[in-house]
Amino acid sequence: MSDARLSVMPASAPLEMRPQDLSAPAPAAGRGPAAGARYTGWRMALFLPALAGTALLVAGLHSWLAETGMTGLEWVLLFMIGMTFVWVTLSVSTVGVAIAGLLAHARSDEPGADETAPLDVALLVPVHNENPADVFGNAAAMLDDLAARRGPHRYALFILSDTTDAAIADEEARAFAMLRAGAPQGFTVWYRRRLTNTDKKVGNLVDWITGWGAAWQAMVVLDADSLMTGRAIDRLAGEMSRDPSAGLIQTFPMLIGASTLFARLQQFSNIAYGWLLAEGLATWARSEGNYWGHNAIIRTRAFAASAGLPHLAGRDGRAELILSHDFVEAGLLRRAGWQVRFLPRVSGSYEETPGTLIDYVLRDQRWCRGNLQHLRLLGTAGLHPVSRFHLLHGAVSYLLSPAWFVLLIVWSLLGKDSETNVIRYFNETNPLFPDWPPAMSHIDSAVFLVIMYAMLLTPKLTGAAIIALHPKATRLYGGRLAFLGAFVVEVVLSVAYAPVLMIQQTRAVMRAALGRGNAWAPQSRRAAAYPLSTLIRFHRVETVLGLVLAAGLVTGLVSLWLIPIAASLCLAVPLSALSSVPVSARLPHALRMDSPHSLREPAILTRARSQRLRVSDLLSGRGMPAE
Repeated sequence: MSDARLSVMPASAPLEMRPQDLSAPAPAAGRGPAAGARYTGWRMALFLPALAGTALLVAGLHSWLAETGMTGLEWVLLFMIGMTFVWVTLSVSTVGVAIAGLLAHARSDEPGADETAPLDVALLVPVHNENPADVFGNAAAMLDDLAARRGPHRYALFILSDTTDAAIADEEARAFAMLRAGAPQGFTVWYRRRLTNTDKKVGNLVDWITGWGAAWQAMVVLDADSLMTGRAIDRLAGEMSRDPSAGLIQTFPMLIGASTLFARLQQFSNIAYGWLLAEGLATWARSEGNYWGHNAIIRTRAFAASAGLPHLAGRDGRAELILSHDFVEAGLLRRAGWQVRFLPRVSGSYEETPGTLIDYVLRDQRWCRGNLQHLRLLGTAGLHPVSRFHLLHGAVSYLLSPAWFVLLIVWSLLGKDSETNVIRYFNETNPLFPDWPPAMSHIDSAVFLVIMYAMLLTPKLTGAAIIALHPKATRLYGGRLAFLGAFVVEVVLSVAYAPVLMIQQTRAVMRAALGRGNAWAPQSRRAAAYPLSTLIRFHRVETVLGLVLAAGLVTGLVSLWLIPIAASLCLAVPLSALSSVPVSARLPHALRMDSPHSLREPAILTRARSQRLRVSDLLSGRGMPAE
């Protein structure tokens, strides 16, 4: 490829972007509001019930454990139960805040008071060894949809390539030429490929900002699999135009294009229950929202002035890139006084999801190290407390898996009664040593597990109940019976996959703790079944642990309440194979886990599929470029 084809860009418009000093507060440049009584009330409604519920559970367990005197190990067990349970109750509180906000008509997406002024908006698509037909097909669909709206804002599309594969890069260059030639009137398409991928995606965006950012008032950051309607993009630009204090506005991307069992499971959960958690988050977070790295609009100069990321000192003395950069960038924007808003009701924002369990785990492993890195950033000077909570929550979402795993081990060692308690250290020759812990009866075990499962399932049950009680909503899912059937299938499959994901996340945390990172590789976006040898190798740890638990159950050493977990781990390989099975239209609605987006595909997705096929045909020589 010639150097001329590496970059087709507009005139240079440099914008300075310096790394921020995390040890000193940044001067407030934006006009973000202080949290008033409305914000404080919603935040108290989130945290107080969660803390109170956890305190009640811990107090009850303490009174039970203290019957024979507390030991150090018992205190550790009690602490871990409290630390895990509080995050479960926070999810329940989020649902409560969402419902209360809906009943109180407390909108989290109130528009600014000023009139809409036209903005110059850059649509940025960073790519790294992605399928060019998919990337440029999606881009063509979005440009066509924007052109059909004839909105007041001015847009240009930038494909920012960090592709290292020469064959893919050549296809990108040809797809770019086609897209540029066929772009709607008034819309310009640009392409830039970096030969040196400094700082990965962060560096890719910084390169654009420092080279051309000054010419654009706002930028909409998209992923390679992102898809947004023209209406959604226009809505974001309008909100930013009307709200001069907004530095970033994030949408709630809905999952689309799910064709396998595991992808359909994620899609149904995202659409049926995710909206409720998103509504709760938006209600209490308000101007201290978060950033998920894509499908969001950002004020370019605000981002350049306040969100430049420094490198961290690694354990080996070398500079270390901040990996999960989006949470940190949101915190730095808010630190500088800019609002970070979350608008879950902006429809038309979409993304894809991994099609198999293995693909999902591989993506999760890449995210794990970056989220755990957030623990080192909690001491960043000047961060808003809510921004610190977002960073902590991102890390804890991964730390909960090893915590649950340790609790599972302890639960297994407790046995069914005092006779099968492996931890028991009573020594008949020394009566000064007490039994630990008191024998847990089957009733106590059942009550404890019912409480935990009930809290874990409350967000799903609440979301399902709201939909089931509204005939118009259930019709979108194919009818009430179809929806309830799909709900049951989704819950059963989620419970089945949860122990496998717990072990995989525990392994990811251990790898991150040992400094073993994952290579920067593109996400697998085309679901394909893995061979049996790969499945066995990938899930060998879960399978062995499941067999150990099963042996304990057979010999009567392990509580029967652990049968579901043992079964899931033993069946990790077949469950993983099942995850890649395509969902056939001939299956009943319940087994297909149909949702509004699978029954009535969004028009923008239909258009994108057509454009992907067209670009693919042109790249392969099966078609002729459109005039």
